[in-house]
Amino acid sequence: MGAAGCSLLPGGDDGGDKGAPSPSAASDKHAGSGRSGGDGKSEAGKGDGNKGGKGDGGGGKSAKPALRGRTIMVDPGHNPHNRDQPGEISRLVDIGTAKKECDTTGTATNSGYAEADFTLDLARRVRTALQERGAKVEFTHDGEDPYGPCVDERANAGNRAQADAAISLHADGAPSGSRGFHVILPASVHKGEADTRRIAGPSRRLGTAVRDTFREVTGEQPANYLGDGNGLDTRGDLGGLNLSKVPKVFLECGNMRDPHDAALLTSAKWRKKAAQGVADGITSFLAGKRTHKSGQ
Repeated sequence: MGAAGCSLLPGGDDGGDKGAPSPSAASDKHAGSGRSGGDGKSEAGKGDGNKGGKGDGGGGKSAKPALRGRTIMVDPGHNPHNRDQPGEISRLVDIGTAKKECDTTGTATNSGYAEADFTLDLARRVRTALQERGAKVEFTHDGEDPYGPCVDERANAGNRAQADAAISLHADGAPSGSRGFHVILPASVHKGEADTRRIAGPSRRLGTAVRDTFREVTGEQPANYLGDGNGLDTRGDLGGLNLSKVPKVFLECGNMRDPHDAALLTSAKWRKKAAQGVADGITSFLAGKRTHKSGQ
């Protein structure tokens, strides 16, 4: 997505949403049909996970799956077919604080591995990990739509599903030498259709949990090219966050334009770790949410 915001491919790499404040390239991409998650064609998606959450992410068969009864919206950034629909993805949509492109193409590694392909593969892996813990997982799109969905619809998908948590998966397109991952949090905004005042706090807790577990599981360090290096970036210009009514964050998993990060992003073994890091963060956030409620 290049959420940091440098557009590197036609249509912009900021997913219609991301490309402004920082030096990278991506998009605020998908908010689509609320599908129950991709077609599982990738290596990661083969397990249907919906087998009742048999794997509970920690306990034995007698333990209650950690995420039973929870709904998670996973948004694979961009769409592999966006490049074929420049007119559709360039039309403007209202994100509350401004108007932005429907979507963008996303970025790619120097060898041509597209961000949209990366995000779909990772999303399917994340879906499997979450379903094994008992969660209901929905996707904004599964890569079969002709384009998009637009950034506003990506947000609305999570709202319609009344998701307990939502995450949009991306990879950045910053200059070579810029390394690491970061989580984008919604700023507290209230303008037009955008009102994140109720979700800004919970989204920060979600983002912090994902930041911590993603770093622990993958060994990757927070981005060295934005903010204070803590791996968290707050933005109020992304439609996928501005229009969300449920806790939501964007994850920029690394910089596709840097050889070191690209070697990780193109590794199936690393993507398996990345998926676990994402699932662990979401699980940690929701476990804390349940504990907080029960303590009131």
